[in-house]
Amino acid sequence: MLSQFNSLSAQQYNLQSQVSSGLSVQAPSDNPTEMQNTLTDLAHQSTQTQYSANIATLQTRATSVDSVLQSLQTISMNAGEIATSAGSLANATGGNTANNQATLNNYADSINKLINQVVAAANTKDPSTGNYLFGGTASGAAPFTKTTDANGNVTGVTYNGNSSVNQAQIGDGLTASADLPGVNTSGTGPHGLITDSATGADFINHLISLRDNLTAGNTTAITTTDSANLAKDENNIAYQVANNGVIQTQLNTASTFASSSSSNLSQMISNSSSANLMNTMVALSRAQTSYQAALQSGAKIMQLSLLNYL
Repeated sequence: MLSQFNSLSAQQYNLQSQVSSGLSVQAPSDNPTEMQNTLTDLAHQSTQTQYSANIATLQTRATSVDSVLQSLQTISMNAGEIATSAGSLANATGGNTANNQATLNNYADSINKLINQVVAAANTKDPSTGNYLFGGTASGAAPFTKTTDANGNVTGVTYNGNSSVNQAQIGDGLTASADLPGVNTSGTGPHGLITDSATGADFINHLISLRDNLTAGNTTAITTTDSANLAKDENNIAYQVANNGVIQTQLNTASTFASSSSSNLSQMISNSSSANLMNTMVALSRAQTSYQAALQSGAKIMQLSLLNYL
C-alpha cells in the first residue's frame, strides 16, 4: 500500500512539474530516448549559432574590404586617365614636351597624392576588430611601410604581412574568408591586392614609375610601359571587387541557411521536450483522483482490526 502511495505521489509530482515548466522531459530518467534526441538537437543548434556568429563577422569584414576596393578602383581609373592625358599631350606637340613640362609636373603631383591614398587604403583597419585588413594572417601591424625622399615623396614600400588568409567555418564542411593579402608573390593562392605576381599587378610601384616619368617628361615610357602596367593593376582590382561580391553572396546564403536550421532545431527541441498541456492536465487530474481514492482505501484498511474478521 505504501509503495502504491509513493508511486501515485511521484506521478502527481512529475505531472505537476510538467504543467508548471511546460517540459515533458526534464531528466534522462523521464524519457531516455527523447532526452538523447534533445541533447543532440541542442548540440547542433549550438553549432549553428556559432556558424551564424562567424558569418556575421565575415560579413562585416567583407563590407569593410569592399569599401577599400571601391576607393582603390577610383584611384586606379584616375591614374589611368592621367597616363592617357600625358600621352595625348605628347602626341599633340609631336613629342616635344619642353613647353608642357609644367602640366606634366602637375600630373606628377596628382600621382603623388594618389600614391599616399593607396598606402593609406592598404593600411586600413577592420573597425570591428582593430586588425589590419590586408596583412594576411599577420594582421596586428600595419602591412605597408613607406619610404620617402627628402621632399616627402614616396619612393617605395615594404610589406610586413604575409600571403595567408584566415578561414572561418560557416557550415558543415564549409569555410570562407573575406581577407585579402596585400602582397602575394608566390604565384598561387589568393591574389594580392597591391602586388600579385600571377597577374603582374604592382600598383604602388607602377604609380611611382608613372610619377617619375611624368617628372622626367618621359612620355614614351608612360605610353609604352606605364599605361600597360596600370591596366594590369586595374584588372586585378576589378577581379578583387567581383570576388568580394561573390563572397558576400555566399555569406548571405549561408546566413539564411544557418538561421533557418537553427529555427528548425528549436522547433524540434520544443516538440521533443515540451509537454502537451491539455493531455498533461487530464493525466494530472486522473492521478490526483487515483491518489485520493488510494488514501481513502488506505484509511479504511488501517481502521480494520482482527475483530472485523471474526
